[in-house]
Amino acid sequence: MDFGLNLEQTQKLIMTPELRQAITVLQLSSLELVEYVEQQVLENPMLEVKEYDQERQEDPNTTREAHSEKIDKKEFDMDWEEYFQDRSDLGFSPGRNQRETTEQPSFEQFVTHTPTLIEHLTFQLSLSRADEDLKRIVQYFIGNIDPRGYLGIGLEEAGQQLAVGLDQLERALRILQGFDPHGVGARDLKECLRIQLEFLKIDDPLVNALIDQYLPDLATGKVAKIAAKLNVSPQEIQRAADIIKKLEPKPGRNFSQNDDLRYITPDVVVEKVEGKYVILVNDVAIPRLSINNTYRRVLAKNSSADQNTKQFVEEKLNAAAWLIRSIEQRRLTLYKVANCLVELQHDFLDYGVKFLKPLNLKKVAEIVGVHESTVSRATSNKYIQTPQGVFEMRYFFSSGLDDASGSQVSAESLKKILQEIIQQEDTSSPLSDQKIAELFAKRGVKISRRTVTKYRDELGIPATTRRKRY
Repeated sequence: MDFGLNLEQTQKLIMTPELRQAITVLQLSSLELVEYVEQQVLENPMLEVKEYDQERQEDPNTTREAHSEKIDKKEFDMDWEEYFQDRSDLGFSPGRNQRETTEQPSFEQFVTHTPTLIEHLTFQLSLSRADEDLKRIVQYFIGNIDPRGYLGIGLEEAGQQLAVGLDQLERALRILQGFDPHGVGARDLKECLRIQLEFLKIDDPLVNALIDQYLPDLATGKVAKIAAKLNVSPQEIQRAADIIKKLEPKPGRNFSQNDDLRYITPDVVVEKVEGKYVILVNDVAIPRLSINNTYRRVLAKNSSADQNTKQFVEEKLNAAAWLIRSIEQRRLTLYKVANCLVELQHDFLDYGVKFLKPLNLKKVAEIVGVHESTVSRATSNKYIQTPQGVFEMRYFFSSGLDDASGSQVSAESLKKILQEIIQQEDTSSPLSDQKIAELFAKRGVKISRRTVTKYRDELGIPATTRRKRY
């Protein structure tokens, strides 16, 4: 066996820490990137946040602007005598010759978070005139309210825990069920609906019968079956069902839970200016980073720092420079991808969802000149604000079907057309999925009945039997 030593030159893609960081920065949304940058500033002493005043000081035109500001300063000096005569911000009423001040928003509009259901019920309990023993029981019940607004404990178990009688528990429960929202504190769906009917002062025997015996059949749209059993017309059942549909089956869902609010900050803003679309990458909230000059001097030739210190500073300096470069590369990639989307989906921006075209990652990647994975990371968890509303960037990538002309129609466009067809149908004889597929065929779009059913379910539109009106 012969042994030899050969030299070969090959190309390999190695995931360096810098490359992993660039990939991470690219797929972060604006809010996530702000948190990521703040964490990097804490870990890397080379990074510092550049304030707006510092940017102005670096501008060579700053001194010239400052000089002009001094010249114009007298024009903008405040007249303090007129200010103190106003008195509007001190709570005094305006004088005769002064205007009425506009009404300011109340402090309730500036709360840090919306109240939860538990907080809302506890506040109402504090205003109750019940005695302290009943308040203690009601407070115990409030602590056992689930997110739907239902009481999650039975009276017998509560009596054992609190060592009180059944009469007191029922009185406390009636107090709780008198709170807002109506229906709170119910032990099941039927009791929840009855409580709301009592507050609305609706005493309809047919409505009560539907609640007591026929809620499952009513949910599946078996109006004719219920009408036959109760010996009434389907129109009467429909009228009673309409009353029940106005009630809230889950009274607590209108209140926020802990940390369930999520605000969307668009990463890209598209605006129409003088007939042309302008693309703005929304990076205002992202801190402007710069490299600390104090640490940079450590790497100077005449520096007295030891070798370990210089090596540490050099590593952190390279990491800081790479982070700044990655953030800038992210901004450029987002702009290119958004610009490509605007060009390809121009009709959607002008006319709406019906004109959304089918699109895939590969086509955008070829136009932008990057890999598909780069487009995927650039559009994940990011939102774009357009004249048609705020959409997730992945919304523009959808499959489609061929029409009679050979061009493709996107799935979102078909869903919009499906909604319009169902809105225009005769409710006394609603269209079946097969009939809707035939209407699509007349419009030049070949679509199967199963696809219509799939799109209808995704839109939350009920089946034919549940849409029928008598």
